[in-house]
Amino acid sequence: MLKKIFLLTTLVFILFTNRLVSQVVWEDPNSEVYHFLYRMAQKGLIRYDDNIRPLSRVYLAACLDSLESRSNELSEIEIKELRFYQRDFTDQRSFLQNTSTEKKSLFSKDPYHRWRSISVASGSFLLRVDPVLSAATISGSGKQVTRYSSGFNLYGYGNKHWGFFLSYNDINEKGNGIDTLRNFTSEPGIVTKIASNGKSHNFSELRGGISYSWNNGSISLGQDRLTWGYGENGHIVLSAKAPAYPYIRLDYQPLPWLSFQYTHAWLQSGILDSARTYRTGYTAYGGIRELFVRKFMAQHSLRIGLTKGVDLAIGESMVYSDELNIGYLIPVSFFKIYDNLINNNRINNGSNGQLFAQISSRNNIRNTHLYGTLFIDEIRLGSIFDRTKSRNQLGYTVGASVTDLGIPYLTVGLEYTRINPFVYRNLIPAQDYTSHQYSLGDWMGNNSDRFIASLKYTPLPRLKMALRYQSLRKGGAGTIDQQYFQQPQPAFLFDLQRKQQEWHFQCSYEWYNNLYLTGAYTYTHNSYSAAPAKITDRSLYLGIRYGL
Repeated sequence: MLKKIFLLTTLVFILFTNRLVSQVVWEDPNSEVYHFLYRMAQKGLIRYDDNIRPLSRVYLAACLDSLESRSNELSEIEIKELRFYQRDFTDQRSFLQNTSTEKKSLFSKDPYHRWRSISVASGSFLLRVDPVLSAATISGSGKQVTRYSSGFNLYGYGNKHWGFFLSYNDINEKGNGIDTLRNFTSEPGIVTKIASNGKSHNFSELRGGISYSWNNGSISLGQDRLTWGYGENGHIVLSAKAPAYPYIRLDYQPLPWLSFQYTHAWLQSGILDSARTYRTGYTAYGGIRELFVRKFMAQHSLRIGLTKGVDLAIGESMVYSDELNIGYLIPVSFFKIYDNLINNNRINNGSNGQLFAQISSRNNIRNTHLYGTLFIDEIRLGSIFDRTKSRNQLGYTVGASVTDLGIPYLTVGLEYTRINPFVYRNLIPAQDYTSHQYSLGDWMGNNSDRFIASLKYTPLPRLKMALRYQSLRKGGAGTIDQQYFQQPQPAFLFDLQRKQQEWHFQCSYEWYNNLYLTGAYTYTHNSYSAAPAKITDRSLYLGIRYGL
């Protein structure tokens, strides 16, 4: 019944929203164009709303094209990179130039000199398909891993309102020292199949979706990783750590300085639902049909442009379980109040709510981006400064970066993230701030902090060099009784588990659009509270990939 109501509401919404549009196809957040535009916005050359990713290809193309009017302020390297990225983001131009005559090309360059495997244009329809291929080797302390993958990436547009995309990548790793868990690393989490000998595994990356758009908004049904906020090596609100999940997404910008975003996601709890699990009547594989506890997340946020270069974003999210609740399908509801009302303010009946906010300033100090993000899982405002009674279960990130510092295209950044004990965790395990047992927020988890200093330099067009120093500390998880009843709350970094220092150097060259040559070296030193007390790890990565 709830599904029928929602589908009917969506259909009515679409039928009565028929103004001229910019179509929406979400670009993979790993694309280098995001970093290029981020830096251009940091220099005050464009207006760039990238607090929530991924962004649409048409929007990214508009940002690139807007730099044309300020090309006299760009360096020679920046102009060459601008032309390079524009060659890829030609969707709108191709769509507008389509005629009733079908145009088709196979394994050739399009009119903008971008090589395409398949490109089909006919009237108001556009389809593009490219392969996804990669090969890499990872070697270092006790490991020798080979990684290779294959897949495809397709996207297109239909009519003036519809966009669609599908990206599939099948990845294999084999060798000694493969990491099948990815527990304490910024690498995205995976759902993998491990070989019986433990020396190889296989997993897939799947993104896809369909969207309907109008002149100042869009609604999408898809599967992807969504991120919210800024961060050099992690995001405390929404990150790319958890595997991609299905969602409904609404984006609406009624005014240039005001935008609204809503997402309802279907998550994976990883907890068996014994009440719904049943016997199949056969003996194969145990003869049991296993079902997981249903898990969902509703999230919405508002971005307000306070003044030129200064944005304030505020939002809330609710992780809930057991059954789909239509109240969380109302984009403009106040989720926390709604949860209290339907559950009679009983903690065992309720859901897991969060509040978050971010302030960002670009180029108010020349070539500088300043940002701060606050994530509140639970807080008592009346005793926020009372050491014995406070429950400040929150996290925050503060950061700054300056570009063109002494040398053109040199960017220096500093960032600090702190996540207090018990953040992301809930009394009800199915309502932890996770999916597939991976954090939806920062990959470090709670009771941790991280300091980052970074240098980024582009000596030649599309040649990216980056050096990052990272120092972090991680405390114990504690118990549920400590989380809800201990007063005063355990101190930050109680039961210290590890300290980590890491140096990471990476060099990447985008030889052709989406064809990357990458090399990276990482030195990591961990100090543990338990034996072995100290471990040093060195890792060398060499790889080539086409597609994203």
